[in-house]
Amino acid sequence: MSTVKEVLRLKWDQALSNRQIAKACAIARPTVREYLRRAEQAGLSWPLPQGLDEAQLEQQLFPPPPKLPPSERGMPDWAHVHRELKGKGVTLFLLWQEYRQRHPNGYQYSWFCAHYRAWQGQLDVVMRQDHRAGEKLFVDYSGQTVPVIDTATGEIRQAEIFVAVLGASNYTYVEATWSQSLADWIGAHRRCFEHLGGVPEIVAPDNLKAGVHSPHCSGQVRMDTRLSNSCQFHLSRCFIAER
Repeated sequence: MSTVKEVLRLKWDQALSNRQIAKACAIARPTVREYLRRAEQAGLSWPLPQGLDEAQLEQQLFPPPPKLPPSERGMPDWAHVHRELKGKGVTLFLLWQEYRQRHPNGYQYSWFCAHYRAWQGQLDVVMRQDHRAGEKLFVDYSGQTVPVIDTATGEIRQAEIFVAVLGASNYTYVEATWSQSLADWIGAHRRCFEHLGGVPEIVAPDNLKAGVHSPHCSGQVRMDTRLSNSCQFHLSRCFIAER
C-alpha cells in the first residue's frame, strides 16, 4: 500500500491523529496534512472508489501543474525573499507558502528554491573562510527560545538554545539551557566537548554578554577568566571572541 493511501486509511478508517499517522508512516506532520488536504479537494472519502489504483490516486492528488505563461504564474521578488530570509525563524518554505497564497498558480517549491539559489549566486562574492578539521568551534545562543512544559504542573518555561558548529565540517551540536548565564554557558561547552569526544584548537563565541566583557576603548574584547579557565581545563588552546 502506498504511503498516501495508508495516510488516508489511518485518518478516515482508524481516526488517528495527524501526529500518530506521521509516526506510523515515518513522515512529517505537514506532509500528512498536505495529503489530507489534497484528498479532500479531490472529493475522495474512505473507502476509496473501487478500481482506483495507485497511479490514478497519485494523479488525482498530484495533478501536473497547468501550462501557464510566467506572467500568469507570478514571478517572486528575489530581493525581497533575500531580505526576509535574514529574519529569525524565516525559511524558504515559509516564503514559498506566502508566494503561493499570492499566486495560487505559481511555481512549485523545488522551482522556487532552485531559482532563488541561482539568483543568490549572482550577488557579490564574499570572502570565503577555510577551516582545518578540528581547528575552530563556533558557539552562540540562537536568539530564539523553545517552550518546555512541566507535565506535572502544566507550567511553561522558555529554554535558550545553545548552538556549536565545527568550522570545517559544519557538524552541529544543539542543547537547551534554562538561561544564558555563565554557569549554563560553561556547562553547555563541557557537554558539547564530551559529545564531540574532544576539543578544538579554538572556540569562537559571538560576544555573548555572559562570557565576553565590554570592548576596551582599543577595540579589543576580553574573555571572562572563568570561561577561559574552563576552556583550558578541557585542553582547548584558546578562546577567541568573534567580532
